[in-house]
Amino acid sequence: MIKKILLAVSGLGHAEEMLKTLKEIPAIQQAEVTVLHVVPAQASAQVMTSKWEEGGKILGAAIETVNLDANKVTAILRQGDPKDVVCQVADEVNADLIIMGSRGLKRLQSILANSVSQYVFQLSSRPMLLVKDDIYVKKIKRVMVALDDSEATKQCLQLALFLVRDIKGGQLILANVDKNGKASDVATSAEKNPVLAPAIAEAKKQGIQPRAITVAGKPGEEICRLVEEQDADLLIIGSPDRRPTIAKNFVDIDRLVSSSLSDYVRVNATCPVLLARTVG
Repeated sequence: MIKKILLAVSGLGHAEEMLKTLKEIPAIQQAEVTVLHVVPAQASAQVMTSKWEEGGKILGAAIETVNLDANKVTAILRQGDPKDVVCQVADEVNADLIIMGSRGLKRLQSILANSVSQYVFQLSSRPMLLVKDDIYVKKIKRVMVALDDSEATKQCLQLALFLVRDIKGGQLILANVDKNGKASDVATSAEKNPVLAPAIAEAKKQGIQPRAITVAGKPGEEICRLVEEQDADLLIIGSPDRRPTIAKNFVDIDRLVSSSLSDYVRVNATCPVLLARTVG
């Protein structure tokens, strides 16, 4: 399910550590890895040359950090606008997953600061694993999936099952937030929950006994609370792309500025967040 990974590195952050942790999972070990560093255009040829040399060192350090076999990894050094180049290379290598660092900026800050990860998420339809600079990357044991009744949820569940079934001692946590209900209304058996029940059945079919949790409240806040409460090592959440095909190559400014569940979780979750994109 994840056969090709694009790791976009800048020399800062924990993206490299995230890939190193992922590579410990049997299902990921055979994935092809492309490591990308983008050098923005510079004012002079002398500065440009210096940045190219620096970029080469960043690529080398990333490959060494992840402990990748130099003969089995593709290293790419490109010049251009990082957010555009990351999307282009992701398409070129047909990446199943993009891994990037994130400063964890809020929506308006992301726009004003020209956040690469935020724009790549807007422009690419590929799953992204964002790793904030201020979190500690842990060995992946507990994978939480935020579930609702969307199509994106189905892809999230399959990604989680793909990862967890090969993790020794791994645990799958299924979480559903009823934004219209009250705590007393949702305290029912998970097997009777219309969102959780199919996911529980699918997990058991694949030999995984999940832990299922249903709560009431604001989805973003409750999901982040559950991540911390359950000590999750990785959160997987869906984010449907509702833009028409003609607008796929343009940033959805309305979506950037307006409130978004995935955006709230991206900023506030205390673990790495895998954002699964689906057309919906």
